[in-house]
Amino acid sequence: QVQLVESGGGSVQPGGSLSLSCSASGSFLNIIAMGWYRQTPGKERELVATVNRGGGINYADFVKGRFTVSRVNVDNTVYLQMNSLTPEDTAVYYCNARGYSRPGATFDEWGQGTQVTVSS
Repeated sequence: QVQLVESGGGSVQPGGSLSLSCSASGSFLNIIAMGWYRQTPGKERELVATVNRGGGINYADFVKGRFTVSRVNVDNTVYLQMNSLTPEDTAVYYCNARGYSRPGATFDEWGQGTQVTVSS
């Protein structure tokens, strides 16, 4: 079983910065990809950024160079640095990890979510 523990988030004024981190622990063979998604009330969860084990990165268009995702494989930790935040970035941000718990058995786990609020 895989557990994801998120930290960071909070409240910031428009134009400010926040950082998130997420660490995976438990019993698993490997993690193929880790990343961040976000969700606002009444909307579906959407991709923010993901990074795979080989370092390949995928960003949502709305990131527009403002966010940076990074991953430390040895620590099974993923980070999200968010700069130039706008009120539209207000959401609950969720960490996600996908991989193999054992040969042939995959997992797709979510963190508990952390609130990011951008407001003046």
